[in-house]
Amino acid sequence: MRKLTYFIAVSIDGFIGDPSGEADFFTRYVDEEFFGFLKEEYPETLPTPGRQPLGIDHRENKRFDTIIQGRGSYELALEMGVTSPYAHMRQLVASRTLTGTDPAVEIVSGDVAARVRELKKEEGLGIYLCGGANLAGELIDEVDELVIKTYPLILGSGMPMFGAAFAQREFALESNRTFGNGVVVRTYGRTV
Repeated sequence: MRKLTYFIAVSIDGFIGDPSGEADFFTRYVDEEFFGFLKEEYPETLPTPGRQPLGIDHRENKRFDTIIQGRGSYELALEMGVTSPYAHMRQLVASRTLTGTDPAVEIVSGDVAARVRELKKEEGLGIYLCGGANLAGELIDEVDELVIKTYPLILGSGMPMFGAAFAQREFALESNRTFGNGVVVRTYGRTV
């Protein structure tokens, strides 16, 4: 069965963006060592327009063949004129308001958790959850794996990893990798 992996950048204090959702400040930590890791281990998480100039557009997907993102994440690409930001994967966007997008992008306007459960039953690589706190909160019970890229930065307040009601969920640490720039990448698997 396929896994849903929340692959996310986060501050030390657990925020994925400032109060408005802005997260560009994380990019200053993407140095040669860390970027090399992303290109080798998670090449499919780099958007198609970025893969082409890097010369890695030919690389096969290693971990994911499907991406689901929220409307806010998708609109960042639309603002740049990109309607199919992850053309190297099957693309889904959870939104109750978007219409008329690229035919390569499936809009999920109904029960997003039910749609993810359907995707998990299919054959293939994993499903990459790329989105904001609200989508992650809706899918929290479907998340099988967390890949948390913690950046050496404290925000104080902002957008949390999950916009969900309080309920404990347990995950076990599977791997931990540190980089010279202070970034730590931890992978957790759901225990129950």
